[in-house]
Amino acid sequence: PAKHMAKKTDFKTKNESELATLLKEKREELRTLRFSIAGGRSKDGNALRAVRADVARIMTELGKRAKVA
Repeated sequence: PAKHMAKKTDFKTKNESELATLLKEKREELRTLRFSIAGGRSKDGNALRAVRADVARIMTELGKRAKVA
């Protein structure tokens, strides 16, 4: 079962270390999903898209903060 997709506001309330940790976790989840799809064990085709979108949101938020700092 796929985890719920996080909202943009969830990332704005977190500090940079929390975002970095979350990014690492999401990238690991993405890697696991890719391997399960390659192995033919995937149940949820949209999970990959949702995790990729979350990774992009986290990176965007970190990028905004880097420009401000």
